[in-house]
Amino acid sequence: MPSAPQSPNTARPEGEPSIRSGHITEYTFRAISAWPVLATCLALVLAGAWLFYLAGHPPILSPALPVVGIACFLLTFFLLKGLIILQPNEAAVCLLFGKYKGTLTQAGFCWLNPFYTRQKLSLRLKTQETGPLKVNDAVGNPVEIGAVIIWRVAQAARATLEVDNYGLYVSAQSETALRLLASRHPYDPTEQQDAQPTTGTGVPAPADALSSITLRDGSDVLASILLQELQLRMAPVGIDVVEARISHLAYAPEIAGAMLRKQAASAVIAARRVITQGAVSIIDDALADLEGRMGHQLEPQQRAAMISNLLVVLIGDREATPTVNTGL
Repeated sequence: MPSAPQSPNTARPEGEPSIRSGHITEYTFRAISAWPVLATCLALVLAGAWLFYLAGHPPILSPALPVVGIACFLLTFFLLKGLIILQPNEAAVCLLFGKYKGTLTQAGFCWLNPFYTRQKLSLRLKTQETGPLKVNDAVGNPVEIGAVIIWRVAQAARATLEVDNYGLYVSAQSETALRLLASRHPYDPTEQQDAQPTTGTGVPAPADALSSITLRDGSDVLASILLQELQLRMAPVGIDVVEARISHLAYAPEIAGAMLRKQAASAVIAARRVITQGAVSIIDDALADLEGRMGHQLEPQQRAAMISNLLVVLIGDREATPTVNTGL
């Protein structure tokens, strides 16, 4: 029968370090093969049957034979209770009268102390889809955001004994981390100047606390931030988050049309700004070339008149320039 340490100070097998979290110290132990135990159970069944046979056939008449036969059957049932089959990437948390005794991760057909209470759980990778959730971004605009999280149980005892239901815990913490991420960043770069960062209590934070990352353009960085936040939340209960990715991001339907028009207007303003800057650069080059040819600088009134005429030629012809309907 496998033995388990009774306290965290007991020596552990090499390569199996203890990991403390709260009141649970997780460690693993190895069980013995079930095949010798199964052979013993078969032998006990045959022995019990033979004893019952002898008890019913004279001249061998002994009142102790049926008692020994019954004891053989009871011992067989007791030993069979300790049999357990574990698949790869599966664990069994063992308790003895309510006290944690160890975690079995040895795959195969094994035998444990029949008095152990065993709870199986999978160590395979799981995919958790969170959202889409409706959240207010750093500016206060309602947005819809969703994420896909890949996680696994890394410490079976902590996942089983630290929380009542580790699956619900992962769902709740994933939603909380995703909402927190969306509330810390503006949706669009054009709205960064309007964003007002706040602390967890709702008090405005210092101006330099606002990140330059936006929800729309910072997918890789946001995924890394979300992954670190989830790992910090899941580690105390033995959950390992492998990957986290933003899977859905959009404005809420009630403001989607207005925000699209705002983005179109911002694009038109940016385009006109580039055109104006280019026109000013062309005028400066033209005046510098003209003054070089004339050999002297122009009078301020002459420069002003020429700049006005050139601006009219370059950007003032509204009929020749196609206008963009922004819908405003």
